[in-house]
Amino acid sequence: MTMRRQARGFSKPLTTLPLLSLIAAAVFALPSLLARAEPLEPVQARLVSPGDMNTGALLLKSEGGFVEAPRLDTDVAIDVNGTIARTVVTQRFENPGDHWLEGIYVFPLPEQSAVDGLHMEIGDRVIEGEIKARDDAKALYEAAKDAGQKASLVEQERPNIFTNSVANIGPHETVVIRIEYQETVRQDAGVYSLRFPLVVAPRYSPAAPKLNLIDFGGKPLPVDPVPDRDRITPPVLDPGTHGKINPVSIQISLNAGFALGDIDSPYHEIALKRTGDDTAVLALAGGAVPADKDFALTWKPKSAAVPQTALFHEMVGGQHYLLAMVTPPTLDAAPKALPRELIFVIDNSGSMAGASIVQAKQSLLFALGRLNPDDTFNVIRFDDTMETLFDGAVPASSDNLAIAKHFVSRLDANGGTEMLPALKAALQDANSGDESRLRQVVFLTDGAIGNEAQLFAEIAAHKGRSRLFTVGIGSAPNSYFMRRAAELGRGTFTYIGTETEVLARMQALFAKLEKPVLVGLTAHWPDGTGIEMWPDPLPDLYAGEPVVLSAKLSASGGQLRLEGNFDGKPWTETVPLAGAIDGAGVGKLWARSKIAALEAKQSGEIGAESLEKAIEQVALQHHLVSSQTSLVAIDTANSRPDGEVVTTTALPLNLPDGWVYDKVYGRPKAGELRAAAQVGHTLAFDGSSSPRAVSNFADELVAAAEPTPAPPPQADLDFGMPEQVPASDTAGGVAQPHETTTVSEAEPSTWNGKTGQIAMFVLLLIFLSTVTLLMWRHHRRDHASPRRIGRRV
Repeated sequence: MTMRRQARGFSKPLTTLPLLSLIAAAVFALPSLLARAEPLEPVQARLVSPGDMNTGALLLKSEGGFVEAPRLDTDVAIDVNGTIARTVVTQRFENPGDHWLEGIYVFPLPEQSAVDGLHMEIGDRVIEGEIKARDDAKALYEAAKDAGQKASLVEQERPNIFTNSVANIGPHETVVIRIEYQETVRQDAGVYSLRFPLVVAPRYSPAAPKLNLIDFGGKPLPVDPVPDRDRITPPVLDPGTHGKINPVSIQISLNAGFALGDIDSPYHEIALKRTGDDTAVLALAGGAVPADKDFALTWKPKSAAVPQTALFHEMVGGQHYLLAMVTPPTLDAAPKALPRELIFVIDNSGSMAGASIVQAKQSLLFALGRLNPDDTFNVIRFDDTMETLFDGAVPASSDNLAIAKHFVSRLDANGGTEMLPALKAALQDANSGDESRLRQVVFLTDGAIGNEAQLFAEIAAHKGRSRLFTVGIGSAPNSYFMRRAAELGRGTFTYIGTETEVLARMQALFAKLEKPVLVGLTAHWPDGTGIEMWPDPLPDLYAGEPVVLSAKLSASGGQLRLEGNFDGKPWTETVPLAGAIDGAGVGKLWARSKIAALEAKQSGEIGAESLEKAIEQVALQHHLVSSQTSLVAIDTANSRPDGEVVTTTALPLNLPDGWVYDKVYGRPKAGELRAAAQVGHTLAFDGSSSPRAVSNFADELVAAAEPTPAPPPQADLDFGMPEQVPASDTAGGVAQPHETTTVSEAEPSTWNGKTGQIAMFVLLLIFLSTVTLLMWRHHRRDHASPRRIGRRV
């Protein structure tokens, strides 16, 4: 009886323990919520102008006051030999102030670069970097920083985004960092080109899903689509209040391997000197330029009589490495007779404001004008909302095209870049079994997103018969997204950086869309060579594109035979391997290709841990920076005196040329640096965290002359990804534009922002407290009653 009474006596208090725990958890979580309700702002992310400082100085706030930001100068030296380019990037970090600094600089490199070299120069001394597993390199760097040693750490955030951290830069001291990489030159339609990015554009990162504290049992925990968002969002200067910074100089030595014709740089003026029929040297005409837009260089052969095959060889560790670039001869064929279904997707988010939206609209209007009467089409536009012009693909009639052109011409750039719903809609194929019509998706965007992995997974899983063609718009497009999305979508990528390029680039794109594709490409190697080739399988080729592959073999000799199918006819090319010429770094290019293939694998093919180990093994063997490895250089001498404190400063970047600051960040407080996104918040590109209402285009057509009222705000994007709900029909062969709305995957809450979140927590606390109090009172009645006490006795 005694034990029974004890159990009975404690039964009800025990039921209150979970509620008390929830209350305690909520109370302790409230400060965290309040912190997340405010935009996260690093201590170094506010620009100030104290009255006692010289005007024009770039000052960063720290815990102890203000420090003058490090100054950065960059020199780029590119050496091109045939189809291989070797680049040395020299970054000079100067500390102009009186405090010890750690400078953190987020910078871009070409997405296919094989980064293999790091040197830190301190006066006359040079410290060579070592490749280490990422966590090990970070630990070594942090230990050196704490010990007062100078150190540099180069990490990869994306294949085209890197971070260089430099510790213990003394007052009025300069530390020089040299980073080296190798890449292949691009060839397309007889034009050779390379692209060197100069600035990391602000990235829009969809908000992390919110965890429902009440109903999460049995459901998988939400996954942040951009878990490293804080590492790809450096501070950006407002060009309206500050001059441009981070000057860059560029010098190029060009050895084409054939007689050179035209040499051009479309976005920068260059000073050119031809040193031979096939060689030239060039540099920026006006010296250094601000790091605010990509540098591009193109060159053409003087005549069409150019070798169609380039084959390079390198021997490393007893293994033979080959790099082959084979251009199929011009295959004459009439444009495709099959009608097409073209889905055009245009990004009209805030990052596209200014020159970019003009280029995108001109490109899309050109594309609409190239449609044939037998084609069908649709147009999708997106920012932090999405709108599909028609309910489905409609005939390319004059009436439908007129509606589409009017729709495109009225687009403006605002809001965030919620790309996933638009991509899903574009890949939805209502006639997946229809082989009588080609399905092509043309995607026009700057790619300014941080959730590339989400997009790649969607393309890989749902591309079906569609082919995806990306068009990179603006001065600093996300080249990694453009290239990889096109590869997964079995299409091509095109860059348009100025309005003057629209016509030529779109004509070239449609030349590919309208001509047959070389498909079914296979490579046949000599027996007994133990071949490992990348990419595997080989991609389809569009008009003017070469076969580019790298391979590791245990033995050389014999020949490589390429086979494919062009417009129903077989195509074969034989390449003698004995004709390969020596090429330094071919082994690293092979390793970079393998790492790219491993990084692109879907999680279902190989476990995440096994995948990371495979990447780490290849990168360590070939001394390459990757997602799993970093380069670290550490000075053995202690330079920072005891008692001196090192202040960490994130170097601010320029806004990409042509971008509109207020469209990306809204109107900040005077003198303030803004990060591109905050953890836990979705930063809309118009400065709001709430999506705008989707307009009804049918009503706009009826009342085109009427002023458009300001759209009301909708639910905060943190509550779910907006998806389009169509409601329309088609009549008489002329499509009727339909209304579109947005819904969230979870029921949107009417609470928005900091005030709403605090109110929700207060209500939750009141509810839990009330329930607990009622249960406690009920328990007291049960155990304090004289009658019940007497009965128990």
